[in-house]
Amino acid sequence: DENFLFTSESVGEGHPDKMCDQVSDAVLDAHLKQDPNAKVACETFTKTGMILIGGEITSQATVDYQRVIRKVIQDIGYNHSDMGFDHKTFNLLIAIEEQSPDIAQGVHEGRDEENVGAGDQGLMFGYATDETEECMPLTIVLAHQLNIHLSKCRRDGTLPWLRPDTKTQVTIEYKLDGGACIPLRLHTIVISTQHDENVTLAKIQEDIKKHVIDPVIPKHLIDDKTVYHLNPSGRFVVGGPQSDAGVTGRKIIVDTYGGWGAHGGGAFSGKDYTKVDRSAAYAARWVAKSLVKAGLCRRVLLQLSYAIGVAQPLAININSYGTSVKSDQELLKIVKENFDLRPGHIVNELKLKQAIYQEAAVYGHFGRPQFPWEQPKKLKL
Repeated sequence: DENFLFTSESVGEGHPDKMCDQVSDAVLDAHLKQDPNAKVACETFTKTGMILIGGEITSQATVDYQRVIRKVIQDIGYNHSDMGFDHKTFNLLIAIEEQSPDIAQGVHEGRDEENVGAGDQGLMFGYATDETEECMPLTIVLAHQLNIHLSKCRRDGTLPWLRPDTKTQVTIEYKLDGGACIPLRLHTIVISTQHDENVTLAKIQEDIKKHVIDPVIPKHLIDDKTVYHLNPSGRFVVGGPQSDAGVTGRKIIVDTYGGWGAHGGGAFSGKDYTKVDRSAAYAARWVAKSLVKAGLCRRVLLQLSYAIGVAQPLAININSYGTSVKSDQELLKIVKENFDLRPGHIVNELKLKQAIYQEAAVYGHFGRPQFPWEQPKKLKL
């Protein structure tokens, strides 16, 4: 088989789109803490000196949006106008209404939880690969870890010149082994990070190599041909919402599989479990990882589809890329015998009424062991 290159990117918590994802999920969490049955759809927009939240929320909770959202921005690290954003002084605009009664009557009113309908139509994918312990593509795993490490070095004082807006990108050379993906070497790393006025580009590049790349990237993947682009624009002092507007749901590939598998187009953040964009994508990942961890295949992509107000998925598709001793039809039968993929069932199996979403809104929703959908199910074969 021919070798091939594949690239995935990740963004840090101070990236404007990711700020919005975290705000939307902080609002969701704030409602779920008081009312686990809250119906939440919260979108966020940010630009210089302002954040706008808008959407539809029906909830018994009383939420202090000013306090919740300012705390998110403070925790990210935007605490001075020199950085381009300040949690103390930005203007917060709120355009929240109740959920449409037409949607409520069609989806959940007068139904027991098990038969709650999907909150909308749509298609969702779940993917898993045996190339890493967490069954995620190595490209996205390393891209996230580089951002996590940048944040750590900023917070613990190792790199005091760092600021919150960061981006990473990792290209890996792979070979195929009967449909499974084997990472061979690191081809290219790109890291762009916001920084203060006083640090030189040479110092930035030296520090990132020593304190971020070296601790994160496994040595056996690096060779003398590996290419590094560290702050290739040369200057990145103005960052965050001042340099780029941000919107919820614009980093859906960062949130999922880094371009591997497929994506149905629905974002996650700010949505409660009745929105199958989120709950069914989590369930599809759970199914895919369970199949790989059970040794039934080395790599798999699962598609689910739903209609508004209808509980059962309309269709399930499985592609195991030729990595299974079983046929895809046999795998599909195993999935149907082991998983109930109605939203009202997914919510209980994966504990989706808990206030766990803000944590998921940065560094990827998958491949992180603290989340229930990452615990593979023991399959009855």
